[in-house]
Amino acid sequence: MHRLAIITSHPIQYNAPLFKILAQREDLNVKVFYSWKGTEEKVDPEFGEKITWDIPLLEGYEYSFVDNKAKDPGTHHFFGLDNPEMVSEINRWGANSILIYGWSSKTHLSVMRYFYGRIPIFFRGDSTLLSGGNTFRKIFRKIWLKWVYQHIDFAFYPGVRSKEYFLSNSVPSNKLLHVPHSIDNRRFSDDSNHYEQIAQQQRHKMKIPDDAIVLLFAGKFVERKQPIMLLKAVQEIVNSDSSLNLHLIYVGTGPLLSELNEASRKCEYIHILGFKNQTEMPVIYRLGDIYVLPSKIETWGLGVNEAMACSRPVIVGNKVGCAPDLVKSTISGEIFDSDNIEDLKNTLHGFIKEKSRIYGMRESSYKFIKDWSIEKSAEQTGNYIIERSIGSSL
Repeated sequence: MHRLAIITSHPIQYNAPLFKILAQREDLNVKVFYSWKGTEEKVDPEFGEKITWDIPLLEGYEYSFVDNKAKDPGTHHFFGLDNPEMVSEINRWGANSILIYGWSSKTHLSVMRYFYGRIPIFFRGDSTLLSGGNTFRKIFRKIWLKWVYQHIDFAFYPGVRSKEYFLSNSVPSNKLLHVPHSIDNRRFSDDSNHYEQIAQQQRHKMKIPDDAIVLLFAGKFVERKQPIMLLKAVQEIVNSDSSLNLHLIYVGTGPLLSELNEASRKCEYIHILGFKNQTEMPVIYRLGDIYVLPSKIETWGLGVNEAMACSRPVIVGNKVGCAPDLVKSTISGEIFDSDNIEDLKNTLHGFIKEKSRIYGMRESSYKFIKDWSIEKSAEQTGNYIIERSIGSSL
């Protein structure tokens, strides 16, 4: 049985289902090596509070937490993951190949450098070329990343923009393997219509009329996700046409919470619900008719996957990494210019004026995202690791 060591920072709700499915394969022996215990032991720098997810993240697969010696542990800086025993623990376990999530920490880069040339290294990353920076910084980063990616055998990319990123940083196309970014779609599906009924009841409690069109923003209230721009766009739309029955729901928390509260203080059509945990999200997404993600920096945007799995069309900024892969105007939603509030307003208007279009896209959005399943991602990951590892050893 092929022994696969997975190296990642901390338990994440999106990765746990994939690890569990991989561990069920008869041709793989999987162990996850965590380099940090995560936000349960410290404040999340963007949420601004400790986050404990209410779904199991450590069930169904073998794992260990490798002792982290960092003075300030976390993923927010390079030295936040400092695990001197990581390499020796992987060696003792007897890994035949490694799947590593991200390089930007002392531990992860050390693992890549030590094991490259010894056993196959598969790298998982979702970076894109969309982030800004001055010309000198971009040139230096390009040189640095070319060196970093010389220490991997294959890179898993989730979509179009991630592939462009790897190619731009001198990773050869024959080293690039497509494994889609996915979620546990079944956890969000609603064949019995149970979640829809609960969502409708909650909308009534919030005094949202049945004929209203409801926009939903769910995520961290941070500048890069542009929740303030969305608020201003909706306010300008409503102010220009008071007959519109438009509501906007915010779910989440973060440093912009007080600004959102102040800016929406006299707007009865703005609802700020605060942080909601994972088991609540299948209902939360159904509170809205349209999910909106206006981020100006977003490597992927798994909230889009979740909203579509809840049969909701989406509106996303063009700097959201998943946009070219998941957002199709006749199927799942629309893309607007992340830097242009007027374009956001025009895109919102297009949906608001065609309510039948919103409901018509529910089924097509759900059907489309079914092909981006966690089961498919796990199958492709496992197959690639087995096939390419065998090929590397010949």
